[in-house]
Amino acid sequence: MKVNLSKVLMILAVAGMFLACVRNKNGASAPAQSESAFNMIKVSEVIQGGSYTYISATENGIAKWIAVAKQEVNPGEVLYYYDALPMENFHSKEIDKTFDVIYFVNKITKTPGAEQSAMTGGMPASHQGKVEASDAEVEITKAESELSIADVFANKAEYSSKEFEIKGAVVKVNEQVMGKNWVHIQDGTGVGGNFDLTITTQADVKVGDVVTFKGKLTLEKDFGAGYFYEVIMEDGTLVQKEGTQI
Repeated sequence: MKVNLSKVLMILAVAGMFLACVRNKNGASAPAQSESAFNMIKVSEVIQGGSYTYISATENGIAKWIAVAKQEVNPGEVLYYYDALPMENFHSKEIDKTFDVIYFVNKITKTPGAEQSAMTGGMPASHQGKVEASDAEVEITKAESELSIADVFANKAEYSSKEFEIKGAVVKVNEQVMGKNWVHIQDGTGVGGNFDLTITTQADVKVGDVVTFKGKLTLEKDFGAGYFYEVIMEDGTLVQKEGTQI
């Protein structure tokens, strides 16, 4: 199945290896890749897309494809990278090409052993100290029967086993990361410091939209590389979108 990652801003962790497998849209697990301090490649071919630079290269005599945020790369260059996220059967719409395996990397450098860049938020934030969406001034009017984000966090086990609807204002969106949009919503409520609910979806929404999503919670979701979610709604369905709130 094709995965649209034309706008992906994939940022990988500064860990030495991935802690977990990341699933592609087919549901097949892509194996975690353990890397040394850095990996050396020699560039054979470069294809520029709208958001990514696709690099055909050799590493230790083995041909492979690598994708990195769009930048100037030339055939014949020797480059170095750190952690890589393998994606199997990946189709890039922006260059209309399917890769058996392609490795998404955060950063390439011409200098071996250069300090790895700090995490800048391309991967969606978790609730373990990496919440990018700060506590916004949001006040959503809800009917007495409607759930609040505080309700969801307070009763997370219940909502992991049944579908429910939740309404909130969009405070942050990471578009097309791992084939999905990562939407943060808030409604002005919270419990235990949890005020921001992350939803993965194919729906297009923007910051300020008042939205209602439907789905189930996934608890203690570990995407690897330190990205752990106590609570996340995966593959949420957009039920309603209203005017802006913030």
